[in-house]
Amino acid sequence: MRRLAAVVLTGTALLSGCATGDDSGDPLQVAATLEPATPAESPQVTATPEGTVLPMRAASAVAVLPGYVAVALADPPSVSLHPLDNLAAPRVVPLPGRAERLVVSGDAVEAPVPGSGVVVTVRSDGTSSSRPVDGGPVDVALVGGKAVVARRDAKSLDVAGQAVTGVSSPDRLVAVGDHAVVLDRPRSAVFDVDLGAEPKLGAGLRAGEGATTAVADRFGRVLVVDTRGGELMAFSVRPLIMRQRFPLPGAPYGMAYDERRDLLWVTLTERNEVVAFDVAGGEPVERHRYATVRQPDSVAVDPGSGRVFVASGDGQGMQVIGS
Repeated sequence: MRRLAAVVLTGTALLSGCATGDDSGDPLQVAATLEPATPAESPQVTATPEGTVLPMRAASAVAVLPGYVAVALADPPSVSLHPLDNLAAPRVVPLPGRAERLVVSGDAVEAPVPGSGVVVTVRSDGTSSSRPVDGGPVDVALVGGKAVVARRDAKSLDVAGQAVTGVSSPDRLVAVGDHAVVLDRPRSAVFDVDLGAEPKLGAGLRAGEGATTAVADRFGRVLVVDTRGGELMAFSVRPLIMRQRFPLPGAPYGMAYDERRDLLWVTLTERNEVVAFDVAGGEPVERHRYATVRQPDSVAVDPGSGRVFVASGDGQGMQVIGS
């Protein structure tokens, strides 16, 4: 397989290298019209998906919390809670609108619902509560004891009640210890966030041609997939520096990190595959590659058993890989 090329650049060098004819004045913008990358439309399945497949409606997100796997369903909007010891007997909790993200918080998941202006907390016992958040909440994180909410419509972050502006579309939040990084999909860029007494946006770097998803690993890095450009990237924080780039064809999209095994799972929506990389060393090493259900937009991993859950975005079910 092709090996990783490590990249160590200063922010100034990378920013100055991003101006490619656009006259917007934004060094992170490469085109006059910004179009965020989306999952590739998957072809029909030609290989038998690995493991087992549970029937399920179209899913927009999947996450594993203690004892359960939670799936955000689109129609009707809801969260389906599946006990890990009996996946076929879920408890369904309705949502006021579609959630595109589920964030684990203790024994619950938080489901931002941008169309309804709320963040819904769904607990493992099936109870739920919601809190209003104006501006189209799409992601949440607890960073250094502060609640951070990405508000896409408001083009800002809410940091413990204080607004942080300067990002055109805060689509994903990543907590790296006491630091936060936000991914702007239309600009395909990442920014660090100063969470001091007066929170503000920090340095920004381009992240390929169409970055969509990001996770943190236990080494303090932010791992980002470029769906449009077919790459996996690694950024350090404080300072924000791109450290690694690795070619990953197949329109990578969904991501999940197994901290116990140092495995990064990435779905390839253009190929109906999921691939796992060992990221403990200086470069990722492919360990597993499996055929999936059609449109594998979401993936999660159970840190205890190592089981992997791949959820289809067009109603082809949830795939369970591993015992």
